[in-house]
Amino acid sequence: MPAPLVGLDIGGTKTAAALVGPDGEVLGRRLAPTPAGSGPAAVLDTAARLARELLDPGGAGPVGVGTAGTVDPGTGTIRYATDSLPGWAGTPVADELAVRLARPVRVTNDVNAAALGESWVGAGRDRRELLLVAVGTGLGGAMLQRGRICTGARGGAGEVGHLPAPGAERLRCGCGRYGHLEAIASGTGLSAAYALDTGLRITGRAVAERAAAGEPVAREVVERAATALGRALAGLVALLDPQAVVLAGGAADALLPRARAALTAELPAAWADVPLLPATLGADAVVVGAARLAGHPGHGRQTDAAPAPVTDRRTRA
Repeated sequence: MPAPLVGLDIGGTKTAAALVGPDGEVLGRRLAPTPAGSGPAAVLDTAARLARELLDPGGAGPVGVGTAGTVDPGTGTIRYATDSLPGWAGTPVADELAVRLARPVRVTNDVNAAALGESWVGAGRDRRELLLVAVGTGLGGAMLQRGRICTGARGGAGEVGHLPAPGAERLRCGCGRYGHLEAIASGTGLSAAYALDTGLRITGRAVAERAAAGEPVAREVVERAATALGRALAGLVALLDPQAVVLAGGAADALLPRARAALTAELPAAWADVPLLPATLGADAVVVGAARLAGHPGHGRQTDAAPAPVTDRRTRA
């Protein structure tokens, strides 16, 4: 039987590690705050420490990583990252962790890892053609084709948040531009739209809670966001032809019913059987998917050669 593998989830506020069995079951977990303000070396040191606590000291199996930021699919280096991880852009995550752990490391974006996890043992189980959309503070996406991550030329495929979205013209996306899907169908988008309508700035979670309690303005904000999301998903389904769409993230529950209705209304008949499903793995999705990545080198080819000695590597502070 294959040995369990370790998956890592490196985010702006927390870093998680999990030991995952060959059936996708999480056998052990470790969690620590991400020392983002201390620079990339400290972040990598934290991730390596958590992984070591779960790894077999005598083993040499690979480790998988899902991380915030856009990841170069060939090298495991961060091409782009937001201010949630200062200095993260340009960090050779695969190489640096391979040195710290003395074993191969395979790296992908965290939403890509979540899609792998959900496809393996979650809502998208056994579906090799899958679109996952993560609705949180921002809006991320990932595509699986033939069970593998579709990375695109730069590792940025699946960034659905930057699609133009009617109704978002006065709302600013996290990229700095106006009118994108993330600007309306995300936690930040719910907060901004509610502020425009009421003059009151509250969190997206609070907007969703007020909508659930029946407040008219909050309900309208959530319904507009969910409708925009569902219509965008319909176009993506027609373009990408997935077997299913999985909706993940903290704001997913608030948007799912109306988004599903909008998706159904917009879908051409040829795709009428494509379901919109709620994610089921929760906080484990990224670590489970990262472990899946580690065990299937076809998803990525970083550091499959033996790592160089520690003295040959340096990480930027």
